[in-house]
Amino acid sequence: ADMKKRGQGGAIVNILSINAHCGAPELAVYSATKGALATLTKNAANAHRFDRIRVNGINVGWTDTPAERVMQAETLGQGPGWLDAANAAQPFGRLFSVTDIANLAVFLLSDAAGPMTGTLVDQEQWVIGANR
Repeated sequence: ADMKKRGQGGAIVNILSINAHCGAPELAVYSATKGALATLTKNAANAHRFDRIRVNGINVGWTDTPAERVMQAETLGQGPGWLDAANAAQPFGRLFSVTDIANLAVFLLSDAAGPMTGTLVDQEQWVIGANR
C-alpha cells in the first residue's frame, strides 16, 4: 500500500518453490501453498501494473539453508552425510545457496529487470523440471 501511495512504483519478489509446479505426496500441502502464492503473484502483478509496481516470484530449487538442515536431521532423521550426498546428486555438484537465491532476487528488484512483472522464474537445476 505504501508503494502505491507514494506513486513512485516499486518491486516485490515473492519466494516460492519449484514444488509449486509438481511435488510428491508427502509435500502436497507445501506444494499447494506455493502454487497459491504463484497465483497471488500473478494477480498482484496484474492489479498493480499501472501503479508501476512490478511483482515477480522465484520458484526456488533445493537450497542449503539452516531450516533445510534442521528438517533433514530432525524431521527426516538424516545423518551428517546427507548434505554431501545431496550435493553429489545435483547436476552442478551442489544445492543452491542462500546467496544464489538472493542474487536473483536483487536482479528482479533492480531496474535491470526492466518492466518485467508477473513472471515466475524457475531457479532450479532441472532435477524436478525434468520430471514435469
